[in-house]
Amino acid sequence: MKSPVILITGASQGIGAALARVFAAEVPGVRLALVARNRRKLAAVARACVTSGSRAGTAPATPEIFPCDVTDEAAVSGLAKSVSGRFGGVDVLINNAGAFAGAPLTRMSVTAFDQIIAANLRSVFLVSRAFLPGMVRRRRGDVFNMSSIAAQTAYPGGAAYSAAKAGVAALSRVMRAEFKTKGVRVCCVFPGATWSPSWAGTGIPAGRMMPAEDVARAFLDVYRLTRRTVVEEIALRPQLGDV
Repeated sequence: MKSPVILITGASQGIGAALARVFAAEVPGVRLALVARNRRKLAAVARACVTSGSRAGTAPATPEIFPCDVTDEAAVSGLAKSVSGRFGGVDVLINNAGAFAGAPLTRMSVTAFDQIIAANLRSVFLVSRAFLPGMVRRRRGDVFNMSSIAAQTAYPGGAAYSAAKAGVAALSRVMRAEFKTKGVRVCCVFPGATWSPSWAGTGIPAGRMMPAEDVARAFLDVYRLTRRTVVEEIALRPQLGDV
């Protein structure tokens, strides 16, 4: 069996970049389709992936970057064609792309609300719809959808983000129901505060948050289970509690 093809959206920084590095270091010869809008940052992550595999003493990863706005239907259709042309089918799909913007409900614009829903929920729908049919044909695949603790715990200013992430959780349950007899495992992940560049300047110390690599390793451990087992949902929180 060839080394798996793993597609990661939002791979240019934070948890997405950590996922790419961890899979590159731990899965020999893994082929990575790295997706985000920022070509320069994606290229840096791709270089780090090659280095990660070499340092770990495993066959080096084969990363390829695919700049794409995953909220755009036409762009995602083009992404599917490009990834298929380069790697063939996708074995593991990690829907990690997302964005956050907080505001009180009555002060949030409709445009801002729609943008958060698109980045966090519409993207999962579009990318999954593009790559799941190939998994079903091969009767094998793994899908990880990135939700958030914000889907489970309400907080002021989180109307759009919490709604979007709760939608991801519900969509993941539907996907699980539809694809569990077709060889496709679906796992929804609910991380709490995880250190990434987006937290810079907030004044919250990195030590209060989870390292992105810890979250990434949880994905890897779930992926490594036998095909007879699925982790439907997993929640991770900072040891000291929510920030």
